[in-house]
Amino acid sequence: MATTTGRHDTHATTAQGGGWSTKRIAVTALFCAVAAICTLLLEFPILPGVTWLKYDPSGIVALVAGFAFGPSTAAVVSVIPYLVHLATQSGVYGVIMAILATLSLSVPAALVYRRDTTMRGAVLGMAVGAVVCLVACILGNIAITPLYAGMSADAVVALVVPALLPFNLLKIAINCVVAALVYKPVSKALVG
Repeated sequence: MATTTGRHDTHATTAQGGGWSTKRIAVTALFCAVAAICTLLLEFPILPGVTWLKYDPSGIVALVAGFAFGPSTAAVVSVIPYLVHLATQSGVYGVIMAILATLSLSVPAALVYRRDTTMRGAVLGMAVGAVVCLVACILGNIAITPLYAGMSADAVVALVVPALLPFNLLKIAINCVVAALVYKPVSKALVG
């Protein structure tokens, strides 16, 4: 992968060049815009019977952004698009869960990948991110779902095996497989 500091970019957000380059800011904004479109227009249920659990491909965008520019960019792309989603149509609890799911997958994956920028590092990063995301999503659902769904925590726990676990495993698998297929070509095109 190319460096994240933009060697040929003379415009940076700090005097020492330790900040984000103009190119990095622009590409991050592009990632955020694509992720926002995914959250607004491409959200749909993926498991029959639990239509309130919806998938959107913004996690793919956050993973690719994290691989291209690192964990801080993954975090920005995991949060900003959902704030747009919150402002336009969704309740706060769904947004919190979506941010939790995206952050817990993309940031650990980007942290691991930063140390080993090979396909092996990407796969290891996604595996670590998948475990962190799965745990975070299950615990997050147990804590947050009762607040907005009118269910007890026990009722949510009863949904872990038949609904929450399969949904989150499928969502994570889709995000990781697609990100693994597209991250090199996309990052080469955008990062150079």
